[in-house]
Amino acid sequence: MFDSLSNRLQGLFDRLKGRGALNEADVDAAMRDIRLALLEADVNFKVVKQFIAKVRERCVGVEVLHSVTPAQQVVKIVHDEMTSLLGSTDSKILFASQPPTIVMMVGLQGSGKTTASAKLANWMRKQGRRPLMIAADVYRPAAIDQLSTLGAENDIPVFSAPPSTPVTSIVASGLADAARLGCDVVIVDTAGRLHIDEKMMAELQEVKKFAKPHQILLVVDSMIGQDAVNIAGSFQGQLDFDGIILTKLDGDARGGAALSMRSVTGKPIKFASFGEKMDSLEVFHPDRLASRILGMGDILSLVEKAQEVADVDKARQMEEKLRKAEFTFDDFLDQMKQLRKMGPIGQILKMIPGVSGAAAKNLKVSDSDLTRLQAMIESMTPKERNNPSIITGSRRKRIADGSGTAVYEVNQLLKQFAQTKKMLKSMMGGKGGRKGLPFLQ
Repeated sequence: MFDSLSNRLQGLFDRLKGRGALNEADVDAAMRDIRLALLEADVNFKVVKQFIAKVRERCVGVEVLHSVTPAQQVVKIVHDEMTSLLGSTDSKILFASQPPTIVMMVGLQGSGKTTASAKLANWMRKQGRRPLMIAADVYRPAAIDQLSTLGAENDIPVFSAPPSTPVTSIVASGLADAARLGCDVVIVDTAGRLHIDEKMMAELQEVKKFAKPHQILLVVDSMIGQDAVNIAGSFQGQLDFDGIILTKLDGDARGGAALSMRSVTGKPIKFASFGEKMDSLEVFHPDRLASRILGMGDILSLVEKAQEVADVDKARQMEEKLRKAEFTFDDFLDQMKQLRKMGPIGQILKMIPGVSGAAAKNLKVSDSDLTRLQAMIESMTPKERNNPSIITGSRRKRIADGSGTAVYEVNQLLKQFAQTKKMLKSMMGGKGGRKGLPFLQ
């Protein structure tokens, strides 16, 4: 979503680094470029004006003009102010001292509210909580079915009732069910509309009054740009929510809503969704998103994702196999599956410092490449995976046919695998230094 903005800003910073010392005119020119980049990214114009004023004020002081590394100082100032714009510090969910903690989900139809409810419940469970979801959207029967399906698929209890049941009765029965099951978190998926109207707000206020939620989270589709900011402002004026969940941040929109939301509403972004899978909901870290946008990577999030999917014992076994150059295609397949659990490969690459959106696209690796590799390996017999040297011409043709690939792709995979084993063998005993694996080059 932020590729265009990120590329524009990184290009500007590269030009500044080439100039050496900066004067006030250089700073003003840079501010014009940053202002244009933010406006083109669909950031609210008032937010842009305030942001530029703060950045310029710091840039024309001794912090930059008298710095030994002025361009780097400009980057640091932009990062600091962007972090402040996004919320400065992480905003966590506040849990009730006496369970259950009741979380009320609100938003318009199409914002991803029902899916976000299930993702939040899944996140809660990873934190050691026992969530229950209440399907309280009585105007869209598909929402009840959707939530029930997501709950069944992820082993999360869901309370639902016929759509003709009053919403307050559904919530009351759901809370009683949560107490019976010993659930300490209740997530209420409320009804939305295609637009904001008085009837919807009255119903939400009635649910709020009855359920007395500890947190009200507004789910906003970040793909709709400035409309998302206007919607958040309307909800804030009539419902006074506690935080925001931004969905579809993996989309190809311009992303300005995310940068505008905190300033316009005064409410923190608590979670962001970067994909369709249940584990794609992440706690929103303002400093980390600012780092991603400015091409600084996001090592902390990368490490956290790796820890979520890592198997310590398997990692030690793999290390030993790599030392002895004894790893097989089965080992490689296992490592590739763990990598894919961390998320889309493009997003993972952008967490590495120095890899911009453009650079990530230019790298010759994508999720479709990994899918083809996986298909080729899974088309091999167990004996072939353990001993690739037996894969002759007829076997290669069978593997290509079975995986929907070409024989030359199978040949390439086998050649690179053999080269890697040979390289590792030459490195035994720590000789030869470190080199990267060439599988995906």
